[in-house]
Amino acid sequence: MDGILNINKPGGKTSFSIVAMVRRLIRERRVGHAGTLDITASGVLPVCFGQGTRVIEFLMDAHKVYRAWVKLGIATDTYDATGKIVQQGDASNISQEQLESALNSFRGLIRQTPPMYSALRYQGRRLYELARAGITVNRKSRLAKVYRLELLDFKPPMVTLEVECGQGTYIRSLAHDLGQLLGCGAHLENLVRLKYGPFDIKDAVTLPQLEDAFSHNSWRQLVYPIDIGLLHWVAVVVDDARERLIRNGGSVVIENGLDRVGLDRQCRAYSHDGCFLAVLNFNPESRQWQPEKVFV
Repeated sequence: MDGILNINKPGGKTSFSIVAMVRRLIRERRVGHAGTLDITASGVLPVCFGQGTRVIEFLMDAHKVYRAWVKLGIATDTYDATGKIVQQGDASNISQEQLESALNSFRGLIRQTPPMYSALRYQGRRLYELARAGITVNRKSRLAKVYRLELLDFKPPMVTLEVECGQGTYIRSLAHDLGQLLGCGAHLENLVRLKYGPFDIKDAVTLPQLEDAFSHNSWRQLVYPIDIGLLHWVAVVVDDARERLIRNGGSVVIENGLDRVGLDRQCRAYSHDGCFLAVLNFNPESRQWQPEKVFV
C-alpha cells in the first residue's frame, strides 16, 4: 500500500523514531514524515509511506496549528525547557495589556532567527551539533508567516497561545523573542501540534492504537490516500490517450479552461477510473501541462 498515517507523536520520542517504528510495522523501506516535531513536543505527525513519500514536499506548505505554553521570566539556550538558563527576569509586573501589545509584533509576516538548537545545516553540519560542541554561528533571519496568534490564557508566569503558521516557523523562537520584547526573558515550556494541513489531532492515532491495529491486521483503515494534502488544487480527469502520455512523461493539453486561466500552476490528474495519476505543472509558453510526479 501507499498512503499517509496521521500519528499523534508523544513527547519524549523523536520524529525519526516514529518513522522507524512505522517502517518496522509496515515492512516498507520508503517511509518519511512531514514536518519534524521536537523531541519534547507532541501532536500531529503525518507519516508517509510507499509512493506517499513523494508528496511530502507538497505537504510542507500546509498550515500548522500549535498550542504553546510559554513561561515568562526564564530564557534558555535551546529556547525550551530542556536548555540551560541564560537569562532570568521579573515577569510579575507584566500585565495582560502589555502581553497583548507584544503579541501584535508576531502576527502576519515576521522575521525569525532560527535557534542554534535546530536541524538546519551550516557548512554541512547540523546547527544542534555545533551548539552541543559549544560553537555558536551567525544565523540569517528569515521570513515566517503567522496567520493567527491567539492568547488563550495568562496566569503569570505562564502564557498559553494558539498559533496558526506556515512553513519554517519556529514556535521556540517566537517564545524566546516574546520574552526579549517584554524584557523578562521566556522559553517554550510545552508544545502540541493540533493540525497539519488536513490532519487533525482529534483523528490522530496514538502509538498503542497503531500497534494494536497492526496486531489485528486492521491498520489499513487508518491510512489516508496520498492525494489528501493536495485537495485544494484543481482536479482533472484525463482520457486513456492523455493518461498514456502522462505516464510516459509527455505534456498534455487539457481543454477545460485550465490552460486559459493560467492561475492554477499545479493540478491533480486522475485516470477515468478515478486513480490518482500525477501532479501536473502548467507551462504558460506551450499552454500545456507537464507531469511533475507520476504515480504508478
